[in-house]
Amino acid sequence: MTILQLMNKKNLTRYKLSKQSGIPQTTVNDICSGKARIEKCSAETLYKLSNVLGVTMEELIETAMKDHENSDYRINFESFKSNVCHSVKDKGDLGFLMDTLKSNEIRTLFEKKWYPEALYLLAMIDYLSRENNIPLCSRYEELRSMKLKRTVYPASVIVASLAAKSDRFRKEALADSIPEFLRYNIVEGEVRNVC
Repeated sequence: MTILQLMNKKNLTRYKLSKQSGIPQTTVNDICSGKARIEKCSAETLYKLSNVLGVTMEELIETAMKDHENSDYRINFESFKSNVCHSVKDKGDLGFLMDTLKSNEIRTLFEKKWYPEALYLLAMIDYLSRENNIPLCSRYEELRSMKLKRTVYPASVIVASLAAKSDRFRKEALADSIPEFLRYNIVEGEVRNVC
């Protein structure tokens, strides 16, 4: 049963689930919409949700993981980037590196032909490796020669450029981009400053 089915069974709205569990409504909304993956939530969040929903933490995670494994649901790229950055913040650099390399998610995304996501994750691995003075994982060498056909800018930069009717914001973002991301034609200047 999905989290939405469990909520329906208990006659819970997102608001009620938030109030009864003590979890912020934005977090509940992100989980219900698929923007945040439940299996990546903290143990405290899982505990609170499972208590209100009347299932074990393991059942909640297993259901979510089966749903993700059996679907090709693809969140928008901005949400994907945000989830990755939050994961780095939550797990720390080394924890994120170890979990990502162990899961082989980069290869999985690449095989689905989700190239922006695969290359963003690889760029994050390369960036964190450099930041922590760790040798690059050689498992993805053939991917490191690839590049997206078009430069991908953050949505905020695109909106600012359109509003100003100027390329100034794009040029500034390009100049300030982290080299590991720019290598794949992804403009990313800040991965640490997430709320």
